[in-house]
Amino acid sequence: MSWTAADIPDQDGRTAVVTGANGGLGLETARALAGAGARVVMAARNQDKAAAAVEDIRGEVPDASLEIVALDLSSQASVRDAAERINGAHDRIDILVNNAGVMGIPERKTVDGFEMQFGVDHLGHWTLTALLMPALLRGDGARIVTVTSTAHHMGRAVDPSNPHLEGRYGPWRAYGQAKLANFHFGLGLHRLLTDAGAPAASLIAHPGLSNTELQAVSVDETGGGMSQRFFHVLATRTGMAARDGARSQLRAVTDPRAASGEFYGPAFVNNGPPVRKPIMRRVGLSSGISRLWEASEQETGVAIEIDAVAARTGADS
Repeated sequence: MSWTAADIPDQDGRTAVVTGANGGLGLETARALAGAGARVVMAARNQDKAAAAVEDIRGEVPDASLEIVALDLSSQASVRDAAERINGAHDRIDILVNNAGVMGIPERKTVDGFEMQFGVDHLGHWTLTALLMPALLRGDGARIVTVTSTAHHMGRAVDPSNPHLEGRYGPWRAYGQAKLANFHFGLGLHRLLTDAGAPAASLIAHPGLSNTELQAVSVDETGGGMSQRFFHVLATRTGMAARDGARSQLRAVTDPRAASGEFYGPAFVNNGPPVRKPIMRRVGLSSGISRLWEASEQETGVAIEIDAVAARTGADS
């Protein structure tokens, strides 16, 4: 039987944080979680679009419990501010969906000097996850789901000596690196949580080919490069609706049978209902994770220390 949003268990009393919740997969993830009873913190850069997204969700789920927090993943200062606001309002977080991202854009830097795709897709989520970790560990079996892409297969592991691809930039090279970073991050976090015996799980998911704003933005940002136009047309004509594309991350974050370290995606590579996928690219996996951790700590100045956080959280409870 195909898994759908109707299979989401009751989420009443649970708090979820979804990045990029103002459109596309993030909006549909927020809608489904709110529909199942969760309080959803919609973390988004564009506040006007976020407000419109709230009205959209409430048009379908009138009693939805929603909260907007400003989050610009291209700014470490904004990430810190968002985490402070979320931590100040919520003692416990049960769900974190690291969903937001950019794709295949021309070379550009964040305000912190990071390559934009790596900075937004990975480094912003790295810092957000680290700063929300105490609240996540207070949750009852919290889940952290990081969204990757089939493009991780074309990516190369981050080189800590050149994480921003200086002199080597290509839109799809950078995207592949960022999506492989998401893949390595979810699995590396799973290892940390497991080794620490922490009461939280880390999973990864990919949406397949989904018809969202991501492809359109890529076309606009590049002035309509051939490869960007190709993927935009492909997504428009053959891609799944955003509501269907979001099912993989929703299953990873809510299915009681899903376990830490697992990977969910469409059954037929880029289309179809969400299923558990095999973890490929195991050769060099540990090395890739180690290199990502080194680069992430080096660039952000933030470390993810599960043992220390778990100890403090236990002492506070």
